[in-house]
Amino acid sequence: MQDICSRLQSIVFDAVKRCKVESISLSGGLDSSIIASCLDAKTTQAYVMVTADFPSTDLVHAQLVAKMRDLKLTVISASIDELLQAIEQTIKILHVFNPIEIRNNVVLYLTMKNAKNDGFKSIVTGDGADELFAGYRFFQRMSQSELQKDLERIWKIMHFPSMSISKALGIALQTPFLDEKIVEYAKSIPSELKVHEENDKKYGKWVLRKTFENMLPQSIVWRDKDAMQDGSGTNGLTHFFDSLIPDSVFSEKTAKYLEKEQATLLSKEALYYYEIYRRYYDYPARLGLSKNKCPYCNYSVEEGSHFCRMCGAFPI
Repeated sequence: MQDICSRLQSIVFDAVKRCKVESISLSGGLDSSIIASCLDAKTTQAYVMVTADFPSTDLVHAQLVAKMRDLKLTVISASIDELLQAIEQTIKILHVFNPIEIRNNVVLYLTMKNAKNDGFKSIVTGDGADELFAGYRFFQRMSQSELQKDLERIWKIMHFPSMSISKALGIALQTPFLDEKIVEYAKSIPSELKVHEENDKKYGKWVLRKTFENMLPQSIVWRDKDAMQDGSGTNGLTHFFDSLIPDSVFSEKTAKYLEKEQATLLSKEALYYYEIYRRYYDYPARLGLSKNKCPYCNYSVEEGSHFCRMCGAFPI
Protein backbone atom coordinates (compact mmCIF):
# COMPACT_ATOMS: atom_id res chain seq x y z
CA MET A 1 0.00 0.00 0.00
CA GLN A 2 2.82 2.39 0.85
CA ASP A 3 4.47 1.71 -2.50
CA ILE A 4 1.19 2.35 -4.34
CA CYS A 5 0.64 5.68 -2.56
CA SER A 6 4.23 6.78 -3.12
CA ARG A 7 4.07 5.92 -6.81
CA LEU A 8 0.66 7.54 -7.26
CA GLN A 9 1.74 10.75 -5.53
CA SER A 10 4.82 10.99 -7.73
CA ILE A 11 2.81 10.45 -10.92
CA VAL A 12 0.20 13.07 -9.94
CA PHE A 13 2.88 15.65 -9.08
CA ASP A 14 4.63 15.06 -12.40
CA ALA A 15 1.37 15.31 -14.35
CA VAL A 16 0.49 18.64 -12.74
CA LYS A 17 3.98 19.99 -13.38
CA ARG A 18 3.63 19.16 -17.08
CA CYS A 19 0.49 21.30 -17.29
CA LYS A 20 0.75 24.94 -18.25
CA VAL A 21 -1.48 26.21 -15.49
CA GLU A 22 -2.56 29.84 -15.10
CA SER A 23 -5.84 29.30 -13.25
CA ILE A 24 -7.70 26.52 -11.45
CA SER A 25 -11.36 25.67 -10.91
CA LEU A 26 -11.24 25.10 -7.15
CA SER A 27 -14.34 23.59 -5.54
CA GLY A 28 -12.61 22.52 -2.36
CA GLY A 29 -13.41 18.92 -3.21
CA LEU A 30 -10.73 16.25 -3.11
CA ASP A 31 -9.70 16.34 -6.77
CA SER A 32 -9.20 20.07 -7.27
CA SER A 33 -7.62 20.35 -3.81
CA ILE A 34 -5.04 17.69 -4.69
CA ILE A 35 -4.16 19.59 -7.83
CA ALA A 36 -3.95 22.85 -5.86
CA SER A 37 -1.51 21.19 -3.45
CA CYS A 38 0.81 20.50 -6.39
CA LEU A 39 0.68 23.99 -7.95
CA ASP A 40 2.92 27.01 -7.72
CA ALA A 41 0.72 29.47 -5.82
CA LYS A 42 2.68 32.48 -7.11
CA THR A 43 1.54 31.97 -10.70
CA THR A 44 -1.95 30.48 -10.25
CA GLN A 45 -5.34 32.17 -9.82
CA ALA A 46 -8.11 30.09 -8.22
CA TYR A 47 -11.85 30.40 -8.95
CA VAL A 48 -14.83 29.04 -7.05
CA MET A 49 -18.37 29.45 -8.37
CA VAL A 50 -21.40 29.50 -6.06
CA THR A 51 -24.98 30.66 -6.49
CA ALA A 52 -26.10 33.90 -4.90
CA ASP A 53 -29.66 32.70 -4.24
CA PHE A 54 -29.35 29.02 -3.24
CA PRO A 55 -27.41 27.26 -0.45
CA SER A 56 -23.95 25.97 -1.39
CA THR A 57 -21.14 24.12 0.37
CA ASP A 58 -18.07 24.66 -1.83
CA LEU A 59 -17.09 28.16 -0.75
CA VAL A 60 -15.83 27.40 2.77
CA HIS A 61 -13.79 24.43 1.53
CA ALA A 62 -12.30 26.37 -1.39
CA GLN A 63 -11.36 29.21 0.96
CA LEU A 64 -9.65 26.75 3.30
CA VAL A 65 -7.54 25.23 0.51
CA ALA A 66 -6.72 28.65 -0.99
CA LYS A 67 -5.57 29.94 2.39
CA MET A 68 -3.50 26.83 3.04
CA ARG A 69 -1.82 27.06 -0.38
CA ASP A 70 -1.64 30.88 -0.40
CA LEU A 71 -3.65 30.99 -3.63
CA LYS A 72 -5.50 34.09 -4.77
CA LEU A 73 -9.18 33.14 -4.83
CA THR A 74 -11.91 34.79 -6.89
CA VAL A 75 -15.45 34.00 -5.76
CA ILE A 76 -18.02 33.98 -8.56
CA SER A 77 -21.44 34.57 -6.99
CA ALA A 78 -23.97 34.00 -9.76
CA SER A 79 -27.43 35.55 -9.60
CA ILE A 80 -30.52 33.91 -11.10
CA ASP A 81 -30.29 36.15 -14.17
CA GLU A 82 -26.63 35.26 -14.66
CA LEU A 83 -27.43 31.57 -14.27
CA LEU A 84 -30.23 31.70 -16.83
CA GLN A 85 -28.00 33.41 -19.38
CA ALA A 86 -25.22 30.92 -18.72
CA ILE A 87 -27.64 27.99 -18.98
CA GLU A 88 -28.60 28.99 -22.52
CA GLN A 89 -24.96 29.19 -23.56
CA THR A 90 -24.19 25.85 -21.88
CA ILE A 91 -27.05 24.15 -23.73
CA LYS A 92 -25.86 25.64 -27.03
CA ILE A 93 -22.36 24.29 -26.43
CA LEU A 94 -23.27 20.82 -25.16
CA HIS A 95 -26.26 20.16 -27.49
CA VAL A 96 -28.23 18.53 -24.65
CA PHE A 97 -31.11 19.40 -22.29
CA ASN A 98 -30.15 16.92 -19.56
CA PRO A 99 -30.89 18.74 -16.27
CA ILE A 100 -28.07 17.12 -14.31
CA GLU A 101 -25.51 17.86 -16.99
CA ILE A 102 -26.70 21.45 -17.31
CA ARG A 103 -26.75 22.10 -13.54
CA ASN A 104 -23.22 20.71 -13.23
CA ASN A 105 -21.68 22.28 -16.29
CA VAL A 106 -23.12 25.75 -15.99
CA VAL A 107 -20.67 25.92 -13.06
CA LEU A 108 -17.75 25.20 -15.38
CA TYR A 109 -19.07 27.57 -18.02
CA LEU A 110 -19.18 30.49 -15.59
CA THR A 111 -15.81 29.58 -14.07
CA MET A 112 -14.06 29.36 -17.43
CA LYS A 113 -15.79 32.48 -18.74
CA ASN A 114 -14.60 34.50 -15.75
CA ALA A 115 -11.04 33.17 -16.08
CA LYS A 116 -11.05 33.99 -19.78
CA ASN A 117 -12.42 37.51 -19.14
CA ASP A 118 -9.66 38.03 -16.58
CA GLY A 119 -7.08 37.37 -19.28
CA PHE A 120 -6.09 33.80 -18.47
CA LYS A 121 -5.37 31.47 -21.36
CA SER A 122 -5.63 28.16 -19.50
CA ILE A 123 -7.47 26.56 -16.59
CA VAL A 124 -7.01 23.26 -14.76
CA THR A 125 -9.82 20.98 -13.53
CA GLY A 126 -10.04 17.67 -11.68
CA ASP A 127 -11.74 15.83 -14.55
CA GLY A 128 -11.15 12.08 -14.59
CA ALA A 129 -10.50 11.33 -10.92
CA ASP A 130 -14.04 10.11 -10.21
CA GLU A 131 -14.05 7.82 -13.23
CA LEU A 132 -10.58 6.38 -12.64
CA PHE A 133 -10.71 6.04 -8.85
CA ALA A 134 -14.42 5.25 -8.31
CA GLY A 135 -15.48 8.56 -6.81
CA TYR A 136 -19.20 8.48 -7.53
CA ARG A 137 -21.47 7.41 -4.71
CA PHE A 138 -23.21 4.66 -6.68
CA PHE A 139 -19.91 2.76 -6.77
CA GLN A 140 -20.16 2.26 -3.00
CA ARG A 141 -23.22 0.03 -3.40
CA MET A 142 -21.40 -2.49 -5.60
CA SER A 143 -19.53 -5.67 -4.82
CA GLN A 144 -15.84 -5.63 -5.76
CA SER A 145 -16.45 -7.68 -8.92
CA GLU A 146 -19.34 -5.42 -9.94
CA LEU A 147 -17.22 -2.36 -9.24
CA GLN A 148 -14.32 -3.50 -11.40
CA LYS A 149 -16.65 -4.44 -14.25
CA ASP A 150 -18.47 -1.10 -14.10
CA LEU A 151 -15.24 0.88 -13.96
CA GLU A 152 -14.01 -0.89 -17.09
CA ARG A 153 -17.31 -0.09 -18.81
CA ILE A 154 -17.07 3.59 -17.84
CA TRP A 155 -13.44 3.86 -18.99
CA LYS A 156 -14.60 2.99 -22.51
CA ILE A 157 -17.34 5.63 -22.71
CA MET A 158 -16.32 8.41 -20.29
CA HIS A 159 -16.68 11.92 -21.66
CA PHE A 160 -15.99 15.36 -20.23
CA PRO A 161 -18.24 18.29 -21.20
CA SER A 162 -15.60 20.67 -19.85
CA MET A 163 -13.61 20.01 -23.01
CA SER A 164 -16.42 21.29 -25.23
CA ILE A 165 -16.95 24.31 -22.98
CA SER A 166 -13.28 25.29 -22.94
CA LYS A 167 -13.08 24.98 -26.72
CA ALA A 168 -16.17 27.14 -27.20
CA LEU A 169 -14.82 29.82 -24.85
CA GLY A 170 -11.30 29.73 -26.25
CA ILE A 171 -9.48 28.82 -23.04
CA ALA A 172 -7.09 25.87 -22.89
CA LEU A 173 -8.17 23.08 -20.54
CA GLN A 174 -5.59 21.23 -18.45
CA THR A 175 -6.70 17.88 -16.99
CA PRO A 176 -3.79 16.25 -15.13
CA PHE A 177 -5.85 13.27 -13.90
CA LEU A 178 -6.33 12.33 -17.55
CA ASP A 179 -2.58 12.29 -18.13
CA GLU A 180 -1.65 9.05 -19.86
CA LYS A 181 0.58 7.87 -17.01
CA ILE A 182 -2.08 8.51 -14.36
CA VAL A 183 -4.75 6.76 -16.42
CA GLU A 184 -2.53 3.73 -16.96
CA TYR A 185 -1.52 3.47 -13.31
CA ALA A 186 -5.03 4.10 -11.98
CA LYS A 187 -6.39 1.24 -14.07
CA SER A 188 -3.83 -1.12 -12.51
CA ILE A 189 -4.82 -0.31 -8.92
CA PRO A 190 -7.16 -2.98 -7.44
CA SER A 191 -10.79 -1.92 -7.07
CA GLU A 192 -10.77 -2.77 -3.35
CA LEU A 193 -8.37 0.15 -2.83
CA LYS A 194 -10.70 2.53 -4.65
CA VAL A 195 -13.84 1.88 -2.61
CA HIS A 196 -12.81 1.05 0.93
CA GLU A 197 -13.84 1.61 4.54
CA GLU A 198 -12.22 4.21 6.76
CA ASN A 199 -13.45 4.56 10.35
CA ASP A 200 -16.48 2.33 9.62
CA LYS A 201 -17.55 4.39 6.60
CA LYS A 202 -17.20 3.57 2.91
CA TYR A 203 -15.39 6.05 0.71
CA GLY A 204 -14.78 6.25 -3.01
CA LYS A 205 -11.31 7.32 -4.19
CA TRP A 206 -9.95 5.82 -0.95
CA VAL A 207 -6.45 5.24 -2.34
CA LEU A 208 -6.32 8.84 -3.59
CA ARG A 209 -7.43 10.12 -0.18
CA LYS A 210 -4.78 8.04 1.61
CA THR A 211 -2.11 9.18 -0.82
CA PHE A 212 -2.65 12.87 -0.06
CA GLU A 213 -4.02 12.73 3.49
CA ASN A 214 -0.88 14.29 4.96
CA MET A 215 -0.88 17.17 2.49
CA LEU A 216 -4.45 18.41 2.94
CA PRO A 217 -6.79 19.19 5.86
CA GLN A 218 -8.77 16.16 7.07
CA SER A 219 -12.03 17.98 6.29
CA ILE A 220 -10.97 18.02 2.63
CA VAL A 221 -9.43 14.54 2.46
CA TRP A 222 -12.53 12.88 3.93
CA ARG A 223 -15.13 15.22 2.46
CA ASP A 224 -18.04 13.29 0.94
CA LYS A 225 -18.34 13.39 -2.81
CA ASP A 226 -20.60 16.27 -3.90
CA ALA A 227 -21.59 16.84 -7.50
CA MET A 228 -20.88 20.33 -8.82
CA GLN A 229 -24.60 21.10 -8.68
CA ASP A 230 -24.64 20.35 -4.93
CA GLY A 231 -21.45 22.11 -3.96
CA SER A 232 -22.19 25.21 -6.02
CA GLY A 233 -25.90 25.40 -5.21
CA THR A 234 -27.20 25.06 -8.77
CA ASN A 235 -29.34 22.14 -7.57
CA GLY A 236 -31.66 24.90 -6.31
CA LEU A 237 -32.66 25.49 -9.92
CA THR A 238 -34.99 22.48 -9.78
CA HIS A 239 -37.23 24.14 -7.17
CA PHE A 240 -36.91 27.48 -8.97
CA PHE A 241 -38.36 26.05 -12.19
CA ASP A 242 -41.04 24.16 -10.27
CA SER A 243 -42.21 27.52 -8.92
CA LEU A 244 -41.75 29.39 -12.19
CA ILE A 245 -43.79 27.18 -14.55
CA PRO A 246 -47.52 26.69 -13.82
CA ASP A 247 -48.81 23.09 -13.71
CA SER A 248 -51.28 23.77 -16.54
CA VAL A 249 -48.51 25.05 -18.82
CA PHE A 250 -46.32 22.07 -17.99
CA SER A 251 -49.12 19.59 -18.76
CA GLU A 252 -50.05 21.29 -22.04
CA LYS A 253 -46.50 21.61 -23.35
CA THR A 254 -45.28 18.17 -22.33
CA ALA A 255 -48.27 16.58 -24.04
CA LYS A 256 -47.50 18.56 -27.19
CA TYR A 257 -43.82 17.56 -27.27
CA LEU A 258 -44.64 13.93 -26.62
CA GLU A 259 -47.12 13.82 -29.49
CA LYS A 260 -45.20 15.87 -32.05
CA GLU A 261 -41.56 15.19 -31.15
CA GLN A 262 -41.61 11.84 -29.29
CA ALA A 263 -39.97 13.48 -26.28
CA THR A 264 -41.10 12.69 -22.74
CA LEU A 265 -40.18 15.54 -20.40
CA LEU A 266 -40.28 14.48 -16.77
CA SER A 267 -39.88 17.81 -14.98
CA LYS A 268 -40.49 21.52 -15.37
CA GLU A 269 -36.76 22.05 -15.37
CA ALA A 270 -36.38 19.62 -18.28
CA LEU A 271 -39.14 21.47 -20.14
CA TYR A 272 -37.37 24.81 -19.68
CA TYR A 273 -34.08 23.40 -20.95
CA TYR A 274 -35.77 21.54 -23.81
CA GLU A 275 -37.34 24.71 -25.17
CA ILE A 276 -33.94 26.41 -25.17
CA TYR A 277 -32.42 23.36 -26.84
CA ARG A 278 -35.09 23.42 -29.57
CA ARG A 279 -34.27 27.02 -30.48
CA TYR A 280 -30.99 25.76 -31.86
CA TYR A 281 -31.30 22.04 -32.65
CA ASP A 282 -33.69 19.50 -34.12
CA TYR A 283 -35.63 17.25 -31.79
CA PRO A 284 -33.70 14.18 -30.53
CA ALA A 285 -35.69 11.49 -32.37
CA ARG A 286 -34.38 12.92 -35.64
CA LEU A 287 -30.74 12.81 -34.56
CA GLY A 288 -28.16 10.05 -34.30
CA LEU A 289 -27.64 6.80 -36.17
CA SER A 290 -27.51 4.23 -33.36
CA LYS A 291 -30.19 1.56 -33.18
CA ASN A 292 -30.17 1.93 -29.38
CA LYS A 293 -32.69 4.63 -28.49
CA CYS A 294 -33.57 6.34 -25.23
CA PRO A 295 -37.10 5.29 -24.20
CA TYR A 296 -37.85 8.88 -23.10
CA CYS A 297 -36.47 11.22 -25.76
CA ASN A 298 -35.66 8.72 -28.55
CA TYR A 299 -32.11 9.97 -28.92
CA SER A 300 -29.35 7.53 -29.85
CA VAL A 301 -27.67 5.94 -26.83
CA GLU A 302 -24.09 4.73 -26.97
CA GLU A 303 -23.71 0.99 -26.56
CA GLY A 304 -22.66 0.14 -23.02
CA SER A 305 -24.15 3.32 -21.57
CA HIS A 306 -26.83 3.11 -18.88
CA PHE A 307 -28.05 6.67 -19.23
CA CYS A 308 -29.07 9.11 -21.94
CA ARG A 309 -26.74 12.09 -22.31
CA MET A 310 -29.40 14.05 -24.16
CA CYS A 311 -32.21 14.00 -21.57
CA GLY A 312 -30.53 12.46 -18.52
CA ALA A 313 -32.77 9.38 -18.27
CA PHE A 314 -31.28 6.73 -15.94
CA PRO A 315 -31.27 3.79 -15.89
CA ILE A 316 -32.19 2.84 -19.43
